[in-house]
Amino acid sequence: MDLVDPLAGLDSFPWDSVSHAYGSAGDVPALLRALTDPDDDAAEEALSELYGNVLHQGTVYPATVAAVPFLARIAAAGHRAEDVLALLGGMAESGDESGMEPGAVRAAVVAQLPLLIPLLGDESAGVRRAAAWALAHTRAVGDVRDALRARWERESEPGVRAEVLAGIARLDPAAGAALAATVLEPEQPGVVRLAAVFAHLDAGAPWTEPLQRTMLSVLPAEAVRSEFDQERGEPLASVVEALLDRDQEGAREAAFALIDAAARDGRAEVRTEGLWAAEQACQHSRSAPARLLPALRAAAVDEETLLGIASLLGSLGPAAAPLADLLLPLAGRNAEEGDDPADRALAALVHVAPEQALPLLTAAFGRRPRAFGAAVGRGIRTDGPVFPYADGLLAAVRARLAHPEELKGNEPWQLTHLLACWNAAAAPALPELCAALPHHPHQAARAIAAIAPACPAEVRTQVVEPLRAAAEAGSLAAAQAVHTLTGDPAPLLHRLRQELGGGAHEVAAAARIAGELGSRAAELAPALREALSASGSDTTPALDADTAIAEALWRITGDAAEAVGVLDSVLTRAAENAWARWTVVRAARAARSLGPAARPLVPHLEAALDDPVRAPAAAAALAAVASGSPARDALAEAALRSAELGADPDGACEALEALGLDALTPGQVRRATVLADGDRRVLLSGVVDEFIRRDEALRARIGRFLTT
Repeated sequence: MDLVDPLAGLDSFPWDSVSHAYGSAGDVPALLRALTDPDDDAAEEALSELYGNVLHQGTVYPATVAAVPFLARIAAAGHRAEDVLALLGGMAESGDESGMEPGAVRAAVVAQLPLLIPLLGDESAGVRRAAAWALAHTRAVGDVRDALRARWERESEPGVRAEVLAGIARLDPAAGAALAATVLEPEQPGVVRLAAVFAHLDAGAPWTEPLQRTMLSVLPAEAVRSEFDQERGEPLASVVEALLDRDQEGAREAAFALIDAAARDGRAEVRTEGLWAAEQACQHSRSAPARLLPALRAAAVDEETLLGIASLLGSLGPAAAPLADLLLPLAGRNAEEGDDPADRALAALVHVAPEQALPLLTAAFGRRPRAFGAAVGRGIRTDGPVFPYADGLLAAVRARLAHPEELKGNEPWQLTHLLACWNAAAAPALPELCAALPHHPHQAARAIAAIAPACPAEVRTQVVEPLRAAAEAGSLAAAQAVHTLTGDPAPLLHRLRQELGGGAHEVAAAARIAGELGSRAAELAPALREALSASGSDTTPALDADTAIAEALWRITGDAAEAVGVLDSVLTRAAENAWARWTVVRAARAARSLGPAARPLVPHLEAALDDPVRAPAAAAALAAVASGSPARDALAEAALRSAELGADPDGACEALEALGLDALTPGQVRRATVLADGDRRVLLSGVVDEFIRRDEALRARIGRFLTT
C-alpha cells in the first residue's frame, strides 16, 4: 500500500452509499482528511466527530468498515498514530454492530495487520502502547500474540510492557497468567504489576497470597491503571468485583481483606479507592455490609470521607444502623439552608435509622431538601417502609402546605405523598389539602383519598364538596376520590369519558380505572372501543393503551372473546417492536386475568418464554390459561432463569408463587434456594440506593415461597 498518500482513493469511494450513526457518511472524507492536517484543533475536532458517528457510543456501522483502511494508513504514516490506533481498537472491540454482518468491522481491522503490527516498534512509547491495545482487540490470536510476545522481550518502558502483557492475556489467558507470574516482584513497576494481577484474574487462576500482596502494593492503583481500559477505571473495585464474581468463600474473604486494608490506610487517596471498592462489594455480595462495617468506621477520619461513606450507608439502610452514630453529628448540624454536607448526611440517616433522623428532619424542615426527598421516597413503593409519623413533622408539613401557590418543583408531590403514607394520622392536614385542590388537584386529591376513608363521617362529608368542585374543573384524581368516599360513580364516569378522548397515556390510565369499576362502567364500553388504536400503531403507548382497554372491556362486559381479539392484535404488533418487551409483559398479565378463555393467545405466550424479561409474565399467564402444556416445570424454568439473570425478579417470584412449590423439580428448588440464601445479589442494576434494598426484599420473598 502507498503510505506516501494515506488518503489515496478517498474521494472515489461512494461514501453517500454507506451510513453511520447519523445517516449518510458523506461527511467522513473531510474528517479523515482533517486527521492528516497540521492544524491540531481541526484534527482533534475531526477525531471527536468520528467517535460520534462511526463509533457512536460503542456501536459500529457500514461506514466504519469503509473508514478502517484509511485510518490504518493514516496511523502507519505517522499522523496522530496514538489517537487513531485507539479509535481502531475501539472499533475492533465493539460487538454492537448496526446494519452489517457480525464481525465485519473486526475483520476489516484484521486485514490491516500488516500496517498495524509494525507500529509496536514505533519510536513513541505512546504509539507502541496504543498499538498493543488495539491489536489485542482484533482477536487475531496467532499473528498478534506472537508479535506482542516479541515486543515483550524487547520492551523496557513500563506502560508499554503493561499494555503488551494485558494484550497477551486478552488473546491467550493461560499464556498471559504464566507471563504475569514472572513480574509480581516489588521491584517491578506498579503499572506492570497491576497488569499482572488482572492477567491472573482474567485467566481464572487461583488467587494467592502473592497476588494479594501485589494488589495492596500498587495502591493507590488509580495512578497506575491503563488509560485504555475504561471498564477498569477503578482498579481496586474491579479486582474486588472479579473476586466476588467467583462466588467462593476464599475469594470473597480476599476481596473483603483488600477493602479493609485500603480503608484503614493512612493515605486519603487509598481510603477513597477502598470506599469505591466497598460500594462495589456491597452491591454484589449480601454478606459484604456486615463484614465491612468496621472498615467503614475506621475510614471515617474526616468530613470528606464521611460524606463518601454516607451515600453507601444510605443505600444499605438498616443494615448500617451500627454506624448511625457517625452520621448524627453532621446530620444534626444547626446550619442554614444550603448546607449540602448536613443534608446528605441526614438523607443517609433517614434510611439507616429513621427514628433518629425524625427529630433532626423536623427541626431542619425546609432546609434539608435532599433528606426530605429521602423520607418521602421511603414510601414510594406500596410495600416499602413509611417514614415515621410525628406531630412536629406534621405541623411543619401543614405550615408549608398552607401556601399552595408558593410550592415549587416536587414539593406538591412530596408533601402530599408523605401525608398519604401516614393515612388517618394525617387527618389534621385535610383542611390544607382541600385548600390546595385548586392549585395541585392531582396530588391533593390522591392524599385526601388515602387519609379520609378512616376518618369519621362528618370529616368525610367536609372534604367531598371541594373534591366535587375539583372534579368538575377537570381533575380525574378528584373524581376518583369522590367515588372512593361516597360510592358515587357519576363524576368519575364523566371524567373517564373525557380522558378516553385524549392521548395514548391518558387513554391507558382511564381504561385501567374503568376496568376497576367493572359493570358499573358499562356506559363507557362504546368509548373504550372507539379509543382502540384505529391505525394499528405499534408504538409502545398505543400498545399499552389497547392492552388496558382489552382488560377493561372484559371486566366491564364479561366478553372474553372481544378482549382476546384485542390482546392478539397487541401481541402481534408488539412482536415487531424491539422496544415493546414490557408491553408484552403487560399484555401477558391481562391474558392471565382472562384464564382459560385466553387459550387463543397461547402461541404468543409460548414465544415470550424465550425472553428473560417477558418470560415470568408469560409463564404465569400460561399456568392460568393452558392446563398442562407447557409442563409446569418448564414454566418454572423460564421464571427461574429470569430471576437468576436479574431480568424481572419480581415477576419471576409472582410466577413461581402462581405455579406453586410442587411445580419445581428438586434441581430447581436448589437453584431457588441459592437465590434466597446465596451470597451473590440477584439485582445488579437500577438506582444504587434502591436495588440493594430491593434485592433484600426479593431474597425474603423467595425465602417465604420456599417455606410456605
